[in-house]
Amino acid sequence: MSKSNAGAQAELLAADYLQRRGLLPVETNYRCRFGEIDLICRDRDTLVFVEVRLRGTEAFGGAGASITARKQHRLVLAARHYLQKLRTLPACRFDVVLLRSLRDNDIEWIRNAFGE
Repeated sequence: MSKSNAGAQAELLAADYLQRRGLLPVETNYRCRFGEIDLICRDRDTLVFVEVRLRGTEAFGGAGASITARKQHRLVLAARHYLQKLRTLPACRFDVVLLRSLRDNDIEWIRNAFGE
């Protein structure tokens, strides 16, 4: 299953936005049997798993509301899968980048949005 052009653009915009704020990109579109993680970054000693959401309308709660408990659970499982590959376990967090459009001034970055 391929990403939509708008979805891919949103992820590029989010990655650039986070990089300009000091996060270092590690991996994009990490896929495993549990799901996909849009971006994996480093924020100093912390590994950051980032979910990117683009929603042009606030109907049905907007971009943030589209990250359901089920989606969060799948992201956590995918992150655990990713962490199994590492020699050491770093501190981790889950961030969310919400975009209302494909413009840099329509971005909301939520640090430590959820987790276990």
